[in-house]
Amino acid sequence: MSRARGIIIGLVASILLSSSALVDAGQAAAVRRFAKPKAKSPPSTAKCEKPKFRIVVDVGHTPDSYGALSARNDPEFGFNFHLARLITAKLKSAGFVATRLLVTDGKARPSLVKRVSAANDGRADLFLSVHHDAVPDKLLETWEFEGAKSYFSDRFSGHSLFVSERNPHFATSLMLARMIGRQLRDQGLHYASQYTMPVMGRYRRQLLDKDVGVYRYDGLVVLSQTRSAAVLLEAGSIINREEEMAMNSPERQEVIAGAVAAGVGEFCERR
Repeated sequence: MSRARGIIIGLVASILLSSSALVDAGQAAAVRRFAKPKAKSPPSTAKCEKPKFRIVVDVGHTPDSYGALSARNDPEFGFNFHLARLITAKLKSAGFVATRLLVTDGKARPSLVKRVSAANDGRADLFLSVHHDAVPDKLLETWEFEGAKSYFSDRFSGHSLFVSERNPHFATSLMLARMIGRQLRDQGLHYASQYTMPVMGRYRRQLLDKDVGVYRYDGLVVLSQTRSAAVLLEAGSIINREEEMAMNSPERQEVIAGAVAAGVGEFCERR
């Protein structure tokens, strides 16, 4: 074999070896590229679709079964109705246009069944029952208002939030109650602490959140039998003479309704 031919064969062999090395390197890179695990995309979060979010704002009690009497002999139902209507308006203004104000009639027990049925049949996403607080009869004192014997207790004041562990969405209900409670606290309002005291007797409740006043109350039908997140709000004490006047004021009603709407908005975003 001539020296020139040997040089050519050597060059060809060198080129083939180089090409083979490049191909092998390319294949290896391809393998590495395809074998490399893909970065995990962040988990998707369901957007809060306010227009489709079904909220039932329940007016506690009925005209026939009006709940507690205030220190000035006004029925609780009237307080509940005015505040619940304002909360409903606030929620609708915030974009929750499917919010429904629920007013029932009749005696206490049958009306509870109506409330639960309305919430469940309407496939509510959230049920909020609005009430105003009093105290056990043994804690009441007497005074005269407008010539009539009346009852009061200035010993306790503040709002309270109740949830039921029997509710199928207990954890979600507790989250909602905490959010509303924080909003009320941030507005400078305090919660009623007496429910943990022995003096409350059969009305004594377990405190689930000592920062914002969320209590457990399994015996309430509207909390335990609704198939959605459910919270009962005692907005304030109307048996306390000073707080009754505050609860009657448009300013306090605006503060509470705004806090509730803000809490619901946060709940919709985070649930």
